[in-house]
Amino acid sequence: MLTTLLKMLRNVAVVALLCSAGAAHAGLYQFNLTGDYTASWQMESTVQSDDSADGVAFVMYDVVGSFPGTLLGLADLYFYNGEQDGGFEIYDYYNDFSLIVVDGPQLYSGSEFMPTFLLGTFSLVDSFGGAGSYTLTVTDLDAGPVDVPEPATAAMLIGGLGLLAAARKRRRNG
Repeated sequence: MLTTLLKMLRNVAVVALLCSAGAAHAGLYQFNLTGDYTASWQMESTVQSDDSADGVAFVMYDVVGSFPGTLLGLADLYFYNGEQDGGFEIYDYYNDFSLIVVDGPQLYSGSEFMPTFLLGTFSLVDSFGGAGSYTLTVTDLDAGPVDVPEPATAAMLIGGLGLLAAARKRRRNG
């Protein structure tokens, strides 16, 4: 009976530890562009690009957001590699018009096929030598408390299981 109870407690403890460790997921990021042109949109932190050229750029088609001047409120977003002066472009496919093209740092890590956006505030300048200056702020909307068990909790659970095992061994030997 005690053996069955100990096995059940061990299994419950293992399941509790496994359930308390949350699965990794891509975060939802908020992009806010300010300056001579303003825009905002949301995207996952890691995306599979709709089209890409290694070492050059990737594009996300028909992104929903606040893009003043677009015909349908959708924009194609081109993100450029640092070797191509970084930055990005907001393009209205349905009007066949580029709303803004800015240079600055590369805004992602990883490959152009599967990029991961960087968090932070980035200074950008007009790509065509204009006087425009812009700031892009990328924030994680999912940031906040994460349900990860504290090491002390796991240590107490393991210690308790160790005490149960020691008591079981003592009863067998005694």
